This record gives sequence, C-alpha cells and structure tokens, in this order.
Amino acid sequence: MLPGAAREPGGELVRATKPGEQRARRPSVRPPGEPGRLLVRLVTRLVVAQTIAAAAVGLPFSKRQLSSILITLAMVAALCVLAFLVRSGTKTAWLVAVGFEVAFVAYGLSRFFAARYLGGTLFAIITLGTLVHPAVARAYAVAPLRAPEEEPPGELGLGDAAGDTYGGQILG
Repeated sequence: MLPGAAREPGGELVRATKPGEQRARRPSVRPPGEPGRLLVRLVTRLVVAQTIAAAAVGLPFSKRQLSSILITLAMVAALCVLAFLVRSGTKTAWLVAVGFEVAFVAYGLSRFFAARYLGGTLFAIITLGTLVHPAVARAYAVAPLRAPEEEPPGELGLGDAAGDTYGGQILG
C-alpha cells in the first residue's frame, strides 16, 4: 500500500491527493527575512568564538615576548571590531569581514610555515568558508531591517516641539 493511501469499503485504493497534484505545504512560521538574520547571527557567533580562541591560544603560547603579545592583542582587538561590524548584516560588513578573514588566514599560514605555529588559523579558515558560502553571501546582500523614517503618529518630534518657540526655528 502506498503512503497516504487508504482503501474504501469497496476495496478501491483512495489517495489523499490526486495523481499529478502536489501536496500543499504548510506556511512557514518564520518571516521571510528570518533565515538571513539567522545566518548573520551564526557568522557573528563564529567571529566572537574566533576572538576568544585567538586570545586563549595566542597569549599562553606567546613565550613572553612583547612583540608576540602585542600582535595577538592587536588581532583580538581587530576581531572584536569585526564582530560588531558583522552583526550589522550589511553588504559592506560582509566585504570587510571577507577581507579581514583572508588576511587572518594568510597571516596564520605564514606563521605556520615560519614557526610551525597554527594558532587560530583553522578557525579563520572555517569562518572564511562560512562567509563565502552562497547562502551567507545572499543573507548579507539583503538590506538589514531599519527603523521607519517617519515618526509614529501622535508623538511629537523635535520639529513639532520647537514650532511654538523662536518662530519655528531650533537655535543651538
């Protein structure tokens, strides 16, 4: 017997849908922009985790050399700024993130070949691979949700509040 089929009392096979028809899909619970926001949040979490990993791995293995400590702290600071930027979900943020991650991978590979130190290079490769995935690129191509330009009705804005004073001009 076929899935979704039943037999009538006369023995005839009855299906829930007619042959050639497709089953109706249930409407999605998520709003249309939600999958993109989920991908942006995923990338943000990856960059934050990369920041933590870079600090956790880089600082203990710096061998107490000031230059290595400063380079690690500069990388952690750059990753913190990148995490805030990536969270915005704009195309510019995606382009900057891809550029930063390419630089982090290149720097990590150069350190690996020069000093056999892998550090956070694997995490940078994973984050870069996630960023260049087509679904993530599409998520960053969509304009982020912004507040409406107009003020809600019934609320006074700065221009309305200044209308009675100084002839409708705001003096500063």
